[in-house]
Amino acid sequence: MEARMNGPANPDMITAIQYLIKAIHSGGVDPRLLELVHLRASQINGCSPCVFAGVEAAKKHGETDQRLHGVVTWRETPFFTDEERAALALTEAATRIQDGAAGVTDEIWDVVADHFSEEQLSAIILEIAMTNFFNRINHTIREQAGKTW
Repeated sequence: MEARMNGPANPDMITAIQYLIKAIHSGGVDPRLLELVHLRASQINGCSPCVFAGVEAAKKHGETDQRLHGVVTWRETPFFTDEERAALALTEAATRIQDGAAGVTDEIWDVVADHFSEEQLSAIILEIAMTNFFNRINHTIREQAGKTW
């Protein structure tokens, strides 16, 4: 399968995305946690370029192979903190909103809100949304794994 496009068509889009990424990273959330969120949403959506780039970025932030391999089965592993589990549960609920899925329930929200400030929650939610945004773009244009951003 070949990619349908070779690069961004409009430099203003890149600038807008850079501002959103800056906003995410100014929210006071550990970059490693943001990378776990990115990786989990990308796994759910089957986005190989985002999974690839997410693993590479997480490693640059000091994430271990053991934990990265465990993200897909985070509920069944001992490798994640309660805070990380709350963020991963939010990620899954916010990503799986199709076909009558429950979405972000009050129970999920209450748990995640116990671990993060509103500013941090805003950053995590925007990270989830941006990841889903990129996953859909990559599926549409058939972007291939192997690149990092």
